Amino acid sequence: MIESLALTDLGVVASAEISLAPGLTVITGETGAGKTMILTGLGLLWGERADPQRVRAGADQSRVDGVVRVSDPALREVLDVVLKEAGADWDGDDLLISRVVTGEGRSRAYLGGRQVPAAVLSRIAEKLVTVHGQDDQFRLLQGSQQRQALDTFAGATVQNALGRYREHYVQLRDAIRARQELGQQSADHASRQLEIRGLLSEVDNLAPSANESAALAAQAATLRHAEEIAAAAYEALEQVRGDGEGNTALSADHRLAAARAALARVEMHHEGLKGVNGELATIQQQLDEAGLTLASLGANLKSDPQQLATIEERRAALATVLRHFAAHTETSSPTEADMLEWAAQARAQIEHMDGAGELMGRLDADIARLRAESSLAAAELTRIRSEQAGVLGKLVTQEMTALAMPRARLEVTVTPRPPGEGLILTVNGQTVSADSSGSDDVAFGFATRPEESARPLHRGVSGGERSRIMLALEVVLAEGGRVPTMIFDEIDAGIGGRAAIEVGRRLARLAQHAQVIVVTHLPQVAAFGSTHIVVSSDAQGQVTAASVRVVDAEDRQRELARMLSGLSDSESGVVHAQELLDLANAESSGAPERREPMPRAR
Repeated sequence: MIESLALTDLGVVASAEISLAPGLTVITGETGAGKTMILTGLGLLWGERADPQRVRAGADQSRVDGVVRVSDPALREVLDVVLKEAGADWDGDDLLISRVVTGEGRSRAYLGGRQVPAAVLSRIAEKLVTVHGQDDQFRLLQGSQQRQALDTFAGATVQNALGRYREHYVQLRDAIRARQELGQQSADHASRQLEIRGLLSEVDNLAPSANESAALAAQAATLRHAEEIAAAAYEALEQVRGDGEGNTALSADHRLAAARAALARVEMHHEGLKGVNGELATIQQQLDEAGLTLASLGANLKSDPQQLATIEERRAALATVLRHFAAHTETSSPTEADMLEWAAQARAQIEHMDGAGELMGRLDADIARLRAESSLAAAELTRIRSEQAGVLGKLVTQEMTALAMPRARLEVTVTPRPPGEGLILTVNGQTVSADSSGSDDVAFGFATRPEESARPLHRGVSGGERSRIMLALEVVLAEGGRVPTMIFDEIDAGIGGRAAIEVGRRLARLAQHAQVIVVTHLPQVAAFGSTHIVVSSDAQGQVTAASVRVVDAEDRQRELARMLSGLSDSESGVVHAQELLDLANAESSGAPERREPMPRAR
């Protein structure tokens, strides 16, 4: 429940602090005294759009601070999720909520001392409060709101059925999306697949090896210069071993042998010469090995035009496929390794494409099964809604009778949604359109006389009638304990007399299940309040801390007399005011009004 509200520089309110209590709180006052600013302040706490024109003239900003106590553990658990996401925290059992609006239109919201987006306050408000005003009457005209009201009334039975239906619906929706995506991919990839298969065929026929082009280029260069290489090898061999005719005096091998012999004669006289002689021995061994290699090259390397032609043909084939590969993959300077890696991936992709038909077949079978299951679940949901629609209509009609509409009735109808947007199901033999809420259209119809047909709420239903329909609906739904606080603005618009007394009586009944706050102009409604707050303005038209006060006893009598006759000191007004208070007190202390029992799913 809302414990307190502090307003600063909001509209005509300079400064005001309001303590709110459980039960029914009524707020009254002269027209223009600032009563609606209380609701405006509450609206800001609930994340409503900030209007800079509401900043009091001469002030830089408006500020609203509220304290909300939440003692229900289940509700705290739900709100904990929102608070943790926002980085906010509790103050014991309380939520501290603030909103600041500047004259330039900037707005800041605070939750638990932490600045948060205003949308976070809206998420909090969904669990804490419902606000009923003229705008909410128009929302009641929407089919989605009427369906939500019926589902709220039906309680756990419809919620369980809706949960089962949604499990099937989500699976069906996802399967249809997967089938559509797969079909689109198959269509998009048809021509692409031909291109991939063609290039893969080229690669497979060529069967390249990694870095084959570089290796073939080296072989081709060797074959093109075979004679030059052999001649150079023989020339180098002569320098190492001599000319092959016994003239070895100038060969490198002969010179190294002579050097080693010279050192051998004196190395016993100098320790360092032994090391040098060893190094020369190593060089001579390496020179021998080089000579063997040169001799082999000179003997085996011969020009082979046919082999060279074969290599060049292979190089050309590789170059052609690499060129095709580069164009297909839009890569520059690809190698055989790149091409081989792509080929492995392409084979897997083609295998996937080849399996797409089989996969689509499985998806089609899944979709048919899930559509049948969703249709059955939707039919069960329709059955429960249809049963509860009659009960809801009768109970609201009873309430409207008590609200001075004795011949009026509310009809709640559940009809199949015609095929259109959404998924198509077959429910009870009819083709319907379905979404996450089911396949039903729910409509509230209103008739003022038994003999006339019910008409939609947006056709020929006055604001006063809609106010009473909404109140009757809230009374019926109250046992569900939807939210801890209900706020009503102008719920009594367009009514008076006995109907006004019945409105007060129903608001008091609602207050047995929730905190109810009402701004009213009617003394018949105000008399039923367990707490009565009067808002007045000073000589300058401003509301200050002293202008908002809780009235009781004689002060409350005078306020009700003012509302009745316009004069707070009118003797007849005071007498009539006391009669209203006695009536309200008798209602609250007496036995609750009896109603015909109705079966209700829970």
